[in-house]
Amino acid sequence: MAQREDLRNVAIVAHVDHGKTTLVDAMLQQTGVFRANEDVAERVMDSNDLEREKGITILAKNTSVRWQGLTLNIVDTPGHADFGGEVERALTMVDGVVLLVDAAEGPLPQTRFVLRKALARELPVVLVINKVDRPDARSAEVVDEVYELFMDLLLEADADDEQIDFPILYCSARDGWSTLTEGETGSDLTPLFETIASVVPAPTFDEDHPLQAWVTNLDVSPYLGRLALCRVMNGTLRKGASVGLSRVDGSIDRVKISEMYLTEALERVPAAEAGPGDLVAVAGIEDILIGETLVDPEMPKPMPVISVDEPSLSMTIGVNSSPLAGSSGSKLTARLVKGRLDSELIGNMSLRVFTTEKPDAWEVQARGELQLAVLVETMRREGYELTVGKPQVVTREIDGKVHEPVEQVVIDVPEEHLGAVTQLMAERKGRLENMVNPGTGWVRLDFLVPARGLIGFRTEFLTTTRGTGVINQSMSGFEPWFGDIRTRQTGSLVADRQGPATTYAMIGLQERAQMLVPPGTDVYCGMIVGENSRSEDMDVNVCKEKQLTNHRAAASDATVKLTPARQLSLEQALEFIATDEAVEVTPDAIRLRKVELDPIARARVAKARKAAAT
Repeated sequence: MAQREDLRNVAIVAHVDHGKTTLVDAMLQQTGVFRANEDVAERVMDSNDLEREKGITILAKNTSVRWQGLTLNIVDTPGHADFGGEVERALTMVDGVVLLVDAAEGPLPQTRFVLRKALARELPVVLVINKVDRPDARSAEVVDEVYELFMDLLLEADADDEQIDFPILYCSARDGWSTLTEGETGSDLTPLFETIASVVPAPTFDEDHPLQAWVTNLDVSPYLGRLALCRVMNGTLRKGASVGLSRVDGSIDRVKISEMYLTEALERVPAAEAGPGDLVAVAGIEDILIGETLVDPEMPKPMPVISVDEPSLSMTIGVNSSPLAGSSGSKLTARLVKGRLDSELIGNMSLRVFTTEKPDAWEVQARGELQLAVLVETMRREGYELTVGKPQVVTREIDGKVHEPVEQVVIDVPEEHLGAVTQLMAERKGRLENMVNPGTGWVRLDFLVPARGLIGFRTEFLTTTRGTGVINQSMSGFEPWFGDIRTRQTGSLVADRQGPATTYAMIGLQERAQMLVPPGTDVYCGMIVGENSRSEDMDVNVCKEKQLTNHRAAASDATVKLTPARQLSLEQALEFIATDEAVEVTPDAIRLRKVELDPIARARVAKARKAAAT
């Protein structure tokens, strides 16, 4: 086998917020990508508005830097398990990984998730302990924890023990330095570049093998249409060439490559040809899909189709059917919504879309709540109006029994909240696997919890811990159905008529409920306007106006103060709603509503559900 000694392909993988994108920024800075006087945004790889707002990476992206005559193709991957499809695609493009671990937090659930994927592909690992300049850094203990994690995963996957022999670097991505010695402060990232060059193998290829270019991702250009992002495995890909396209179903079509681009720094530059190991963007093939292979039409030898983990959560997405539909969005019809969901399937391998009993609603399955919320938020910003149902778990039948997805949950809380958090998890059928108390006033708890019990948990968890608790979770597997799990304890205040909400009506309601809409908001019958302190729902007239008489002056209640309404984000709204409720999503509003707006129809459905349960 021949090698491309001038090239290295490496992915940076880590848990959320452990510093992947910041490290890539530093690597770009130190290899002369930016001019000395250039104004560069932080987290330059997070190009998506949602990525910048949430501070997380959603889409796997690649950049290219040159260091001492070597080209490094660097793939920045998401750390959140909900975007695991992006991680799995990214790992097909590379020959090694840089595993980034926070020097204080240590390995967390998503660290296990991304490392498991890397070990399954037998990729060599470079361990980088990041944020070693934190005052609470504990680098030595974190290295030991990573070794334990490696041992667990190697036993779990029955993998090669040689993978545990990895180099360790200590780094501050924010300040742009790395070192091979714990406790030292480096001057730049040269040790990291040298380690990647020596540990990550050069791309190998067979000089006599026909063309193989594996499609690992898709992008869209406003000028060129669909772009296929490929890794050339063998042979040479040339602009203008006629090649074979091996489809997912095994058929071979002849296609022409009209344009081709290689990545240099953050830009795509035109290229005449690309050889083995190159990551290249190809234009001119409109219906190409992820997992397909560009091959020699005379000797087609396709790569295997990329597979990802199955979805664990589902949610109903349909057109907006409320009385306020069409007040702010421009894309309202079922045809437009279905077309948008179908287009999302092209580039998002971990998503599934199924029809439902209703012609204007579809069941969308994904890896987690965050992935579903990002999809809905993206569509909202594109002008769609939607009705979104409560997330539900996707069950499987194994050996004749119903199994449900189970999550591994790691919780860090102050000691005074330990009892309250343990009780919260017990109510959700959580099983305590491990507890660590290092004596710092904080406790780390490891639970296995059915994913069903975690829907809507985060808000209640933050309330219970007064915003101090930290929760991380990742998919663990499937276990037999856990039985009934306690859901939200509070009921909803439901508007019984259409009109603007008034301050006078809310003053009378706020003693027994938390309002979710401010005065002046347009409401309609069946819309949720508040959270009842009791468990049952209550129909209320939130549009009631004060009757002015000789005995009731307009300003007599001016001293009564109205508690500000609680404004819910999209993620919080999806967590809050009960099974008979939905979220109305438009470009300028997020409203909560009952699935059945008519109170009589709602009572009939509730009665039928109760009868079925007994």
